[in-house]
Amino acid sequence: MKTKLFLAALTVFIFVNSHVKSQNADGTSIQVALLLDTSNSMDGLIDQAKTELWSVVNELAKAQYQNLATSLEIALYEYGNDKLEVNDGYMRRVVDFSTDLDLISEQLFALKTDGGYEYCGQVIDKSVSDLKWSTSDRDLKIIFIAGNEEFTQGTVDYKMSCKNAKSKGIIVNSIFCGDAEEGIRYFWKDGAQLADGAYLNINQSVTAAYIESPFDEEIMKLGVELNKTYIAYGGEGEERSVRQEAQDSNAAGSSRGVAVNRALSKSSHVYKNSKWDLVDAVDDKTVSIEKLSKDDLPEEMKNMSKEEKEAYIQKKKTERIEIQTKIAELNKKREQYVAEKQIENSENSTLGNAIKQLIRTQAEAKNYTFKD
Repeated sequence: MKTKLFLAALTVFIFVNSHVKSQNADGTSIQVALLLDTSNSMDGLIDQAKTELWSVVNELAKAQYQNLATSLEIALYEYGNDKLEVNDGYMRRVVDFSTDLDLISEQLFALKTDGGYEYCGQVIDKSVSDLKWSTSDRDLKIIFIAGNEEFTQGTVDYKMSCKNAKSKGIIVNSIFCGDAEEGIRYFWKDGAQLADGAYLNINQSVTAAYIESPFDEEIMKLGVELNKTYIAYGGEGEERSVRQEAQDSNAAGSSRGVAVNRALSKSSHVYKNSKWDLVDAVDDKTVSIEKLSKDDLPEEMKNMSKEEKEAYIQKKKTERIEIQTKIAELNKKREQYVAEKQIENSENSTLGNAIKQLIRTQAEAKNYTFKD
């Protein structure tokens, strides 16, 4: 019995230390801006963005720089929608660069399509100038713009926008929803080449291939169990906790594959919630327990002593790490099971597959590695 307890404690200790190390990426980050066409014909594109977000996040979570994990920020723009202001070029910044992946998911599910003019040059220019891009040469800075009309529309020249992005170390990848040759005739490839990016075409009408495994059900259950390890604090704590559960529901309602990928994302180091969760906030040293007012604490902690608060937070952290460890172990078995199966339609050209393919290639070119 003592041996089993010792081994269990040792496993948690090792996971804690590796987890802490993964947070200290020495400032290295990956910034991704998604520029999505939300005109009438783009329902399939938006569906792919919603359902493949967590698969993309899981790929990015594998990225390392000098054997350290990187942080992840995602921004979201929509363009080409008649319901948006004409004076703004039928575009809007939906989410600024954020580490709040639940917020990104929530906003993707909220996107609605409507006919409009699609000003690629202008939305690229806007994202380059408005977002707080890193100035470090080693950070990976990428724009993905996806749509299906001429790249030349609007008063802002795409050539100027793409060259400006390149001058700031920002790669622009273009993803055309339709025939590859048509996308080239519409200058999508030319735009990407001007900003050291790549051009791909996708079929927005297909669903990404996913092989079910005997481990999926348990992974999904553990993903939900992770929520019980979060301690909501501050004015936005309860709202963010509700958002977390809502995105679990959105994922589960999409498909088993989406739910599994979300659970895996929630167990990775890129899923951080320091702004509303005390476990992450204390771990990141962004909050001092002594300085938090009683009103900022959840009901169960309001009358605790300092020592009791610290013990409670540590208890939740330990529980989270134990669940994350179980998910990681199950995922190894899942990956082995999937690898033994033949994926007949693994080459489905979807938005998520295109992004994963390009990010890995472009990250490795900047000396990033991927821990598969």
